[in-house]
Amino acid sequence: METRLFVLAGYALVLLAIGAMARTRLGESPVSYFLADRRLGGAVLLATMAATNFSAFTVFGVSGAGYRDGWAFFPVMGFGTGFMALTFWVIGRRAWRIGREQGLITPAELVGHLYGSPALSTLFSLAMIVFTLPYLALQPLAAGYALEELLGIPAFAGAACVTGLVVLYTLRGGLRAVAWTDVFQGVILFGLLLAAAVVAAHHHGGFAAASGAVFAHRPELFGRPGAQGVYLPGIWFSYLALWFFCDPMFPQLFQRFFAARDEKAIGRMMLAYPLLCTALFAAPVAVGVLGHLSFPGLSGKQADRIFPMLMSAAAGDLFAALVVTAGLAALMSTLDSQLLTLSALFTRDLLPRLLPGTRSNALAGRLFVFALGLAGLSLSYRPPATILEIATASFTGLAVLFPTVLFGLYLQRPPAAAAVASILAGEAALVLFQTGRIDPGPFLPVVGVMAAAFGAYGAVWAAGRLRRRESLWAIPAWVRNPWVAVQAAIFVLAHDLWAWGVEGPLVAGVPAWAGHFVALSLAQTAAMAAMLRRKEAQADPPQAAAAPLQAMSPARRRIAAIAARSSGPEGKSGGRGSPPK
Repeated sequence: METRLFVLAGYALVLLAIGAMARTRLGESPVSYFLADRRLGGAVLLATMAATNFSAFTVFGVSGAGYRDGWAFFPVMGFGTGFMALTFWVIGRRAWRIGREQGLITPAELVGHLYGSPALSTLFSLAMIVFTLPYLALQPLAAGYALEELLGIPAFAGAACVTGLVVLYTLRGGLRAVAWTDVFQGVILFGLLLAAAVVAAHHHGGFAAASGAVFAHRPELFGRPGAQGVYLPGIWFSYLALWFFCDPMFPQLFQRFFAARDEKAIGRMMLAYPLLCTALFAAPVAVGVLGHLSFPGLSGKQADRIFPMLMSAAAGDLFAALVVTAGLAALMSTLDSQLLTLSALFTRDLLPRLLPGTRSNALAGRLFVFALGLAGLSLSYRPPATILEIATASFTGLAVLFPTVLFGLYLQRPPAAAAVASILAGEAALVLFQTGRIDPGPFLPVVGVMAAAFGAYGAVWAAGRLRRRESLWAIPAWVRNPWVAVQAAIFVLAHDLWAWGVEGPLVAGVPAWAGHFVALSLAQTAAMAAMLRRKEAQADPPQAAAAPLQAMSPARRRIAAIAARSSGPEGKSGGRGSPPK
């Protein structure tokens, strides 16, 4: 017990030290506190984006789903989460450009700028806060599970300790502290998750032997639709679509776009993301599957504790503490970012509306960080469902915001009425699905919800253009990019219906059909690399054309320079009235 306490105390001290070194002064600007002065380079941006996205759900929810459903959950998370990296380029780079030009800090400010509507900005901000709060509450909930198994303390007390620690260093340092603690926690998470799978396998005689033992008794864990028969083709499609639409709408991820140093940092992050997801999500699924050998018969919310339970049984005190620390790293690196981003949304988008004349500042942000920490902690008490169920409902509510952002970035004159209709229709549909008023059929509610959100936006937008006798054809150039068709083909191939019902053979303890998704992630990375090269090649001619200027007279060079400044870079305004790319 002393060893476990020593490891956890040391981990907490390291986080506080990083937060202290990366501190921001109380009077510093919101750009410093919320965006780290927009200076996050490629490596730090990737680490903080990944650590922020890989939450308590990654360790506890995914291992619990692996226990309940088996390897069927691996492509849903590994490929599905990696595939959404495409949105880093479609949304992230354009959001970065506009955010830097206009001095934007929050996603709601971007929406307000694109549509010219303060009311829409407020609605967007409210939706982000409301549907992020349940996801935020999952972090202290999972922390309580981990510390209860590791130290034997009551779950709510453990949740309170972790929440207090995260609030402390977030209050101290803002995004600068969050980003650097994310780098540290991301390394801890990745290394120890892989180590956890190795330890669990070694405890049961090696990975291939342990998997073979589970396969002999529970072969349904190695095929689809999974042990509980959940992952039928409709549900499979639903989850892959859900991650694509919801992940870029996580406010803590969206705000990272504004904090990037340049477009190249976003591109490098995009390329590394799919393979990182593939490697990372395999480990908790494997731990969940192997957990059947030590703890058979768990069900429902009990399965969400399989990770700390198995580590406590399979490892000594030191390693058990280290590996459970990986789970804490995942949830804390998400909780700190959620607190910071929701605080920015409140102080910059809602507070001035609630109290006109109030000026946003870092002090108000710090106070709201504290209030949010308490709110998340209270919501984590006596959860009504499994981590996966809570997360899925929360994620669907955030996915509704996707059409508003996408069309706002790429339509010439995006109508605020269409965005308002999209958000209200989508969230209303979610309520109807969640309360059982509408049956989602063979899909998750996200399919019907997104149909309502896209349909409402399209109907209002089309009605406005028809009223003005304008063409309905306004397809952005990036849609016509041939590499987008390749990405669409990869998404279609992820629905490998020919392999449904196949439970073997096992290759090194993993079902052979899982290799298909590793290959798809590699293909996606290659396609995105080609997209980046194509973009860079398009940017080269203006640079190459500068050479003839040397042969011009000084007067003609001045005229050419004035003309270049007048035309401006492509998509300079990025706001209302800007042409589609």
